Amino acid sequence: MADDYLKGLMGENERILLATRQHWFILLSNILLEIILIVVLLAAVGTAIVFYPIAAIGFILVLVPLAGMMRDILIWSNRQYIVTNRRVIQISGVFRKDVVDSSLEKVNDVKMSQSFWGRLFNFGDIEILTASELGVNLFKSISDPIKFKTDMLNAKEELGFGETRVGRPEEEDIPTLIARLDQLRKQGIISEAEFQKKKAELLAKL
Repeated sequence: MADDYLKGLMGENERILLATRQHWFILLSNILLEIILIVVLLAAVGTAIVFYPIAAIGFILVLVPLAGMMRDILIWSNRQYIVTNRRVIQISGVFRKDVVDSSLEKVNDVKMSQSFWGRLFNFGDIEILTASELGVNLFKSISDPIKFKTDMLNAKEELGFGETRVGRPEEEDIPTLIARLDQLRKQGIISEAEFQKKKAELLAKL
């Protein structure tokens, strides 16, 4: 279903270069407690099987973490990060879909960060700073972030918007980007510390 929805978003002559999700670590961390609860409850039911009322209650209780685990799996599987030859797309939601996309020509700055575990298991964060109203687009804990970043920059290069603008915003764009970051700070989307850090990085490029 998710793939069919994605295909429906594609424009004429637009093609998918890369489609990925958050790393499986994220899914495991979300469902680990639920898995433990299911195992504990099933073990308790097994020991109390001779007491039918208690066993029946145990089976009913197992449905609660099981439903939560299925919900987390659906959320994870329906959250996708896509690079096309025209834009970068972020899709989330199982029944209600949220789609955020950034045109490659408006991508000004790309930042990748990986922790020790991220480098070990090949996942990390990609932060895209754009000249659009969105301002900042953050992809957290995605699989193979290096390939994601490389494919995105290569696609931007093919469009004719080369490296001179990727990671090096033109001077006239910087005040606009800072204003948009400030708006995100006022809305509570980014913290004061994050705003000041990014502002300093942009001002350093003037």
